[in-house]
Amino acid sequence: MKELLSRQDKWFRFKELPIIFVYTVLIGAFILAAPKVFSGYRIYMSFLQTIPPQLVLALGLTLVITAGEIDLSFSAVVAFSGFVFAYTFRTFGTPWVAFILALASGALVGFVNGILIARIGVPSIMATLAAQFFWSGLTVQLSGGLSWNIKAIKAHFIHPLFVGRIGGIVPAQSLWALGLAVLIWFILNRHKFGESILFIGDNEEVARVVGVNVEATKIKLFTLNGLIAGFGAVLLTLEMINFWTTQGAGFLLPVMAAVFIGGTSIAGGQGSILGTFFGAYIIGSLEAGVVASGIGGYWTRMTTGLVMGASVVLNIVLGEGKGKSLTQRLRNSVFVKGLRKAG
Repeated sequence: MKELLSRQDKWFRFKELPIIFVYTVLIGAFILAAPKVFSGYRIYMSFLQTIPPQLVLALGLTLVITAGEIDLSFSAVVAFSGFVFAYTFRTFGTPWVAFILALASGALVGFVNGILIARIGVPSIMATLAAQFFWSGLTVQLSGGLSWNIKAIKAHFIHPLFVGRIGGIVPAQSLWALGLAVLIWFILNRHKFGESILFIGDNEEVARVVGVNVEATKIKLFTLNGLIAGFGAVLLTLEMINFWTTQGAGFLLPVMAAVFIGGTSIAGGQGSILGTFFGAYIIGSLEAGVVASGIGGYWTRMTTGLVMGASVVLNIVLGEGKGKSLTQRLRNSVFVKGLRKAG
């Protein structure tokens, strides 16, 4: 048993090597192509400022896709929760109440998605696509299609706490995103809830047999994803000190790309938080790197496609045979251990 756990720990430490390798090679190429830009620290501080909202969204989406589901509504949550945050602050001048309501509004969207998917049986792609249109449309209606400036929030502690500059240099949101990544990693890999997600992604029927409450787990999962998306909305709104109705609209494809090139299986049953972390920084740094290299912005999408393809191929070739099988997961499941003790 100890030997098996040791092998599993090694797998957790090294399965993300392909995506780390791609990121290292990419940054190395940018340093060679644009040394004046990528040899200084400012470009990296820029990445730490702009990438965290998308990284936060990608972390929540990783859990959903690991469960074999999909959520296309998170970009609408960014707009809706951003509206709730800005409206509450402008109306009542209470940033912390605005923060709580913004998270709650994201959780509400996720909860509704979870009910539709787990209880009613609507396929997640349809339920969340409908939610995307509904909540983005509702945001436009409630805001009157206007963008709102919230400069006054800079005078409150919540602004430097979440998006200030530590030591006048390091963006605080990067540390919040890192902390969330660590938390989500422990949830997925070291917690009963994460084990339930992995079981559901592998096989729902087997998950039910070993005692997983599939419906409740899915509702919690989508609610958590909505909550995380609400937090991403707060980070974005605070950084920009502005709300606009289309905020988050361009996040859908980059966030999904970060998850998939990070090694999370589209079929479910396997997810990589560390891979998503590096995937988000790969996607977030590509455009700046391509432009700084003098290639031209028109090449960004093609380069993104090439990097995505290379990352996926490396994950398949180098990661083949390193994943946990369903049999291994059953053998070490807390549910199965509980059944053995009961017997």
